Amino acid sequence: MRWLVVVFGLWSAPALAVTCENVTYEGRRFTACTVDTTTEDLHLFHKGADGNVLGSFRAIDADLGDKELLFAMNAGMYHDDRSPVGHYVEDGVETMRVIPNAGPGNFGLLPNGVLCINDDSAQVYETLRYIEDAPACRDATQSGPMLVIAGALHPRFLPNSTSRFIRNGVGTTTDGQRAVFVISDDKVSFHEFGRFFRDYLDLPNALYFDGKVSRLHAPMLDRSDIGFQLGPMVGVIQ
Repeated sequence: MRWLVVVFGLWSAPALAVTCENVTYEGRRFTACTVDTTTEDLHLFHKGADGNVLGSFRAIDADLGDKELLFAMNAGMYHDDRSPVGHYVEDGVETMRVIPNAGPGNFGLLPNGVLCINDDSAQVYETLRYIEDAPACRDATQSGPMLVIAGALHPRFLPNSTSRFIRNGVGTTTDGQRAVFVISDDKVSFHEFGRFFRDYLDLPNALYFDGKVSRLHAPMLDRSDIGFQLGPMVGVIQ
């Protein structure tokens, strides 16, 4: 009878559609937050109701009022004034166009990509494919480089690279029903970070968000990173 009570309790427990876990892969530590995009309210955040740049997870929380921020991380590179470097759309309003050409820094290390968010899906697109397909996106943020492109690592990544930083990014499933947001808790190369998405998470497409400024808000892990004032951010609202 006791065994039956335990089983019933497990079946009656509510499903968690945002989960964060600490993972060690190839001797390096990562935190991965998985979002069920069919049920969760995934959004981009840049400016608050007063028109000012939010810049932090605490500012998002304050701007939400009675709602709760279940998870968040920085979501794309930005200029000194914290405006997006690349394409940016929030609640259907475009504030920065798509940048298709190569340029300096990691953002311009083509191919780069776009995270496209809708009410029940999220997809990472390589930028030129995004331009060609022209998907309707409620929210979109462009960053770069791509980490994984149709199951392959970015062609410019070097297996023996010694350039290592704390890094964060996102990968999505083929059907767009699951998005996994990852921050490395150890310094990693692009090749190592891309392998985590491709080989451990088995995701076909993944996009790099940033390096030195990488931050995560994960209350379920008692974690909310502080530091640099941020530009675009992505998060789940309850």
